[in-house]
Amino acid sequence: MQDQLQQAADHRKGIMITAFGGMMLTIDIPLLRLSQSDAWSALTIRSTLTFLAALIAWSMIRFVFKRQIPLIPGKAGLLVVSLYSLASIAFLLAVFNTTTANLVFILAFNPMFSALLAWWLVGEKPKPQTFATMLVMLFGVLLIVSDGIKAGNLAGNLYALLASLILASAITFSRKARTDMGFAPLLGALVPAIVGFTMVGGVSGLVVEAPVWLVLNGLIVIPISFWCLATGPRYISGPEVAMFYLLETILAPIWVWMIFAEAPTMIGLIGGAIIITALVGHSVWRLLEHRRAVRTLAPRHPV
Repeated sequence: MQDQLQQAADHRKGIMITAFGGMMLTIDIPLLRLSQSDAWSALTIRSTLTFLAALIAWSMIRFVFKRQIPLIPGKAGLLVVSLYSLASIAFLLAVFNTTTANLVFILAFNPMFSALLAWWLVGEKPKPQTFATMLVMLFGVLLIVSDGIKAGNLAGNLYALLASLILASAITFSRKARTDMGFAPLLGALVPAIVGFTMVGGVSGLVVEAPVWLVLNGLIVIPISFWCLATGPRYISGPEVAMFYLLETILAPIWVWMIFAEAPTMIGLIGGAIIITALVGHSVWRLLEHRRAVRTLAPRHPV
């Protein structure tokens, strides 16, 4: 009984940490757009600052607070770091090659990728309701991709789909390892920084009109949000972690519409509405299911 109650407490803790990280992530794309930079310059500066923030935070934890936290926890950690590196590159390329709405709607497929990978790698078999949700969401993604072909931003949509798959893989392997992966996505910024620096041809090739937004993004927003989202799989399942990216799906297009007056196409909206509806329905079902499970564990006293 005690173990089951502890699991419930850990689950609540994971939900709170991951929700905060997901909320912080919703302002990532608006900050990238506000910087008025190109894709490779944004990738270079954002990733470099995130990597530096990770080293500073790790040094403080290790030498000031005297806590021994490994930067890369073994081979599993190295794999997760590599996956976050690839996901970051694909994400930045998608930001500058498709609309914000299309990007975040496609990234919302992340929980379904996570569910399939968790079944394959961790043995967490999805319920029939999850499979049904996947099919509905797949239809929404296909609508957005087909609309992207007409609009000429197919490459950006495919980058978004690739980023979603790689990110789901990172979450799943973190869940499988069951160890502290909080610094994995932050250290994963090193490779994108090197790639971006190479593509722009050095410091002289950087194009940034408003660097303050990239500094805010790279030093504060991304380190905090990625640490929270990477810590989540230690306490809750991969699909549950992935579902908190739904916050970005809902809010990022709103921020971009308010700041840049960028409105999605009608087909993109329809596809996004299908994806969001399916995800919300699935999330509500999972929440109710978890509450029922917790109630069954509660001790019953005779009247």
